[in-house]
Amino acid sequence: MTLIARFETALEGATRPLGLAVSGGSDSLALLHLAAEAGVGPLFCATVNHGLRPEAAAECALVADACSKLDVVHEILDWRWSGAGNLQAEARAGRYGALTDWAKRRGLGTVLVGHTQDDVAETFLMRIARGSGLKGLAQMQGQWQAEGLGWARPLLSMSRAELRDYLRAAGQSWAEDASNADPSYDRVKMRQVLADVGLPTARIAETAARLAQADAALEAMTANAAEQVAKLQGRNIVIDGAALAALPEEITQRLMSAWTAWQGRSVYPPRRGALASAVAHALAGKQTTLNGCVLVAHKGRVIVAREAAAVTGLKSVGDSWDELTLLGHGPKDLEIRALGAEGLAAVKDWRAQGLPREALLATPSLWQGARLFAAPSLAFGDAFKLNFKVPPPYLGK
Repeated sequence: MTLIARFETALEGATRPLGLAVSGGSDSLALLHLAAEAGVGPLFCATVNHGLRPEAAAECALVADACSKLDVVHEILDWRWSGAGNLQAEARAGRYGALTDWAKRRGLGTVLVGHTQDDVAETFLMRIARGSGLKGLAQMQGQWQAEGLGWARPLLSMSRAELRDYLRAAGQSWAEDASNADPSYDRVKMRQVLADVGLPTARIAETAARLAQADAALEAMTANAAEQVAKLQGRNIVIDGAALAALPEEITQRLMSAWTAWQGRSVYPPRRGALASAVAHALAGKQTTLNGCVLVAHKGRVIVAREAAAVTGLKSVGDSWDELTLLGHGPKDLEIRALGAEGLAAVKDWRAQGLPREALLATPSLWQGARLFAAPSLAFGDAFKLNFKVPPPYLGK
């Protein structure tokens, strides 16, 4: 199958119009040329300038020139590091944030990024070195949804070598990032391992693809298990303890990893060992905090609740608070805050909800100054509805 045919197959189902994230390296420039040749336009291209290397301006100009020749609209998106946090992690988050804003402004349906078969193989080895489980070793997704947009990686079946041959045939030069030869980076080390041992990236990618199929099967089992063992009550995830204990360890891990990350408003789930210990404590009737949430044991149940200390003093921004809103009508001076001990004391029949005090302190509630106005999860006050920016995993239907 030709590169164009593979490219078109990988884009089946992708919502148009398409945006292209092109840095000036060989992979993303090949993405640009393949999209133009496949005639899947109209096309819009963006290059994120992180301002971290002196070569960045020239790379942006290289992409702009290629887009001009291919009649593709091009924009440069500037992003600057604040100096806080891990540089690589912040740059990645900043890059995707800039691309998301750009795509929404342009009204795009799907943004294409240039990850290749080589990236699959390198990532596979990196995650083996880190002791990743099945989900981490599975091939990265070809298409997914995030922030209200479609995203796609149509080059996953293509090696970097054949993409560079394709560019040479098209007379297209590309930029070489010096950091791609820096052995202090794990990815560069794995790239060298592949070269030294002669491991074919195609075979590793095939293994990663098979693991992705196994992962998908386990995800289906996990979603089914969630419906059997848990329910959402207010913002709390209430789990039948005996049913949870009876699940296979991998299913329990997936459920609790997703639920604690969601409840704790964390990008990353807790480490596997820490999570397993917390779940064991909860099943043994002990309360434990983890990842911005608290696991509360109560009457044979395990309740995944928001940790009160994580939202103490947190005030709403507009109508949003802790990634949720309360929908309804009331005075303009209402403010969303955690219920807290003071608010709980104002709800005389809070025990009727069947939840322990520890699970209710972080309940979102509406305040008018120092007076509790409404707490929807406790059926207190005027009618408001709890609305999550991101629904809880496996329970979002």
